[in-house]
Amino acid sequence: MSEPGSLLRSLSGRSTARNYHSHVINEIGAGVISGRYPVGTTLPNDAEFMEEFEVSRTVLREALKTLEAKGLLEARPKVGTKVSKKSRWNLYDPQVLAWHLEAPLDPEFLAGLHEVRRSLEPQAAAEVARRRTADQIRLMLYWIHQMETSLGSLQNFALADFELHRIIADAAHNPFVRALYGVIELAHAFAYKALMTAPDPCVLDTLLDKHRLLVNRIEYGDEAGARNAMLETIEHDRKVAQRSA
Repeated sequence: MSEPGSLLRSLSGRSTARNYHSHVINEIGAGVISGRYPVGTTLPNDAEFMEEFEVSRTVLREALKTLEAKGLLEARPKVGTKVSKKSRWNLYDPQVLAWHLEAPLDPEFLAGLHEVRRSLEPQAAAEVARRRTADQIRLMLYWIHQMETSLGSLQNFALADFELHRIIADAAHNPFVRALYGVIELAHAFAYKALMTAPDPCVLDTLLDKHRLLVNRIEYGDEAGARNAMLETIEHDRKVAQRSA
């Protein structure tokens, strides 16, 4: 998930790696998150991975270094490369977050994902309501319109929903809220993946209404109303995502 929105776009079909390096990173990283390579275990040696992925030692070592930088692996002299404890994983890394979408669903992880959103996004919405600009409101209304015209396309609706949340995060002028892009997108991906499995047009109508209210409260400078409306959208995402838990 290198660009915001790419995870949601991938819901309609598995995206392919662009080169050998990214393919190896994706396969091993996803394997760690899914438990195929369990925490605390030592990875296969270089020769085995080179044969499995048909890559050179240079490509493999660079991929392992990238995963080590993400906190998933740790190289130990005379021991090999081991899978790190979960407490070391960089869960704000968009790629690490994205790999959780394909892993067996962890209820504790999903609960934590929404708890982080509840901690910061509602306050961001209240802040935006306090000092919104006309340009920001125009952008929010544009994405509301995109949601309205995308009721027949789940992926486009999901992207418009996410873009609206991104605008609010940007407008809050808080770097810690901006750092939540990956968290916000993954939460949306869990919800919309559940809807792809069990389509329900009524859910989209409800989502649209909740987001209309959110933008309305921001537009009218209602800080408490914006905070509560944002909480409602997050809670709705949580309930929908739990259908596949």
